[in-house]
Amino acid sequence: MKQVFAAAGSSALLDGAAPLYSEAMKVAFDLPPAQAEKLRQEASRLGLTPDDLARAALTDLLATRDEDFRAAAERVLKKNQELYRRLA
Repeated sequence: MKQVFAAAGSSALLDGAAPLYSEAMKVAFDLPPAQAEKLRQEASRLGLTPDDLARAALTDLLATRDEDFRAAAERVLKKNQELYRRLA
């Protein structure tokens, strides 16, 4: 399978480029009626379709997790920098 890499400026784990799937992914799942109604209401309030709002929310969630991981990894590396220097 041919790998496609994230474009420059996009988030990637630490310093490497994040491999992406070469094809789009479709996701389908059932929401409880109350959540489905809340999604429809919020999408309507924002002038979006429920699909677009769900896609945007998932994109934000995944990007935030990547940023949180990067920040945590950088804190650990900085905190242990002297130890790593001594072990080298």
